[in-house]
Amino acid sequence: MRKKGIVIFLLLGLIIAVLSSLPGSYSVPDKPPGGNFNASSINHVGNVEMVEDGSFEEKTYSSSISGQNALLIDNATVSLNSCKFEKSGDSDGEASDFYGTNAGIFSYNKALVTIKDATISTNGVHANAVFAYDTGVINISKSTIKTSKNNSGGIMVTGGGVINATELTIETDGNSSAAIRSDRGGGTMKVDGGKYTTNGQGSPVIYSTANIEVKNATMVSNKSEGVVVEGKNQVTLENCTLEDHNTTLNGNSTTYKNIFLYQSMSGDADEGVSTFEAKNNNIMTYQGDSIYVTNTTADITLENNTLVNADGDFLRIEAAKWGKSGSNGGEVTLKLKKQSIEGNIIVDAISTLEMSLVEGSRYSGVINQNQDAKEIKLSLSKDSSIVLAGDSYITSLENEDNQNSNIDLNGYKLYVNGEEIQVQERNQEVQEEENSIQEKNKEVIKYIIIGVSVVLFIFIVIYMIIKKTKRMI
Repeated sequence: MRKKGIVIFLLLGLIIAVLSSLPGSYSVPDKPPGGNFNASSINHVGNVEMVEDGSFEEKTYSSSISGQNALLIDNATVSLNSCKFEKSGDSDGEASDFYGTNAGIFSYNKALVTIKDATISTNGVHANAVFAYDTGVINISKSTIKTSKNNSGGIMVTGGGVINATELTIETDGNSSAAIRSDRGGGTMKVDGGKYTTNGQGSPVIYSTANIEVKNATMVSNKSEGVVVEGKNQVTLENCTLEDHNTTLNGNSTTYKNIFLYQSMSGDADEGVSTFEAKNNNIMTYQGDSIYVTNTTADITLENNTLVNADGDFLRIEAAKWGKSGSNGGEVTLKLKKQSIEGNIIVDAISTLEMSLVEGSRYSGVINQNQDAKEIKLSLSKDSSIVLAGDSYITSLENEDNQNSNIDLNGYKLYVNGEEIQVQERNQEVQEEENSIQEKNKEVIKYIIIGVSVVLFIFIVIYMIIKKTKRMI
């Protein structure tokens, strides 16, 4: 019996070993989905570690050791004025990009850090310059940041960290090195003023898996997209200049573009609505499409911006290499407010667009020229207009002007659900006559005002004469 038990035990062990070696067997993923991840195994170490409140001026903090921060602030309120930070040494991606282990300055565990007039440089792979993680908060102003190697952002948040930045000058040279960067778990970033330049492949000025707001800034991307929003996250721009030279394709990208909204399915960003809002900006696209959406639902609002595109289309919504084939198109809601747009709109067979123009907006271009779109809904306020640059095809039209006189066919045709719409066009003679009547009305009003003024003047003079005569009597 004893020998029989031993044999059975050995057979069970062999079966377990064989099953565990079969392909497709269950294993714990090293990158949990979404923004919830376990960082308990990460050991944060700084060359200098601050765990007590304090103020410091004109200090130098440095580190050349892989995985070590030049300065680590843990659960302390610290002020740093006119300090210098230097970080070198390469590190691995996940620990550095998710948890900030190789960053120049690192704030976490309820640390509140204020940095002013700093000079910060990193020269290592996965060496982000300024990093706020989890409950860490960094307020940084009037500072210069330079990163030289790959995967090294300028300012960065993950896991819910917060960075408030004012009047920074940031330049990154490496690939995958956004000047304003976020990764798994996101956070909040507010940027006001300054200049932000990226020179590497796959290095947009802004990469958002967070809630990012930028105002009054100058942004230049020399090889990559200008702005990337991944998954259920947001970028808001106001009073900025964004200049994009997307000269090099990166990763799965097959098209050049400036503003890119997508879901990578990597687990770095939750699935949901990708949001982009822009107001009073100058946005220049030198190669490719101004806006590109794939494998996500997107909400885009443009108000009173100047958009210039030297090469591509205004908006492209289509399936690409991300997501499950057949269901990886885009679903876009686009609102134009006090906005003028020129450029074509392309929507593929598994993608949709709901586009509204309000408050005097104007669109000029071709919509869905190849008739591929799954659905396109267009709505116009009475004071908004469109001018066609080619035959266009949409699914539905809602127009406050029931005569469609705010649609200039420009010699082309607009089809709504397969039927050509009729437009009550005003010819040039009628328009000139209306303008002439308006000018005559202005002249009449002017003479009426002059006449009333003269009569009032005469009345006053007569009144004064009568009053003076009575006094003499």
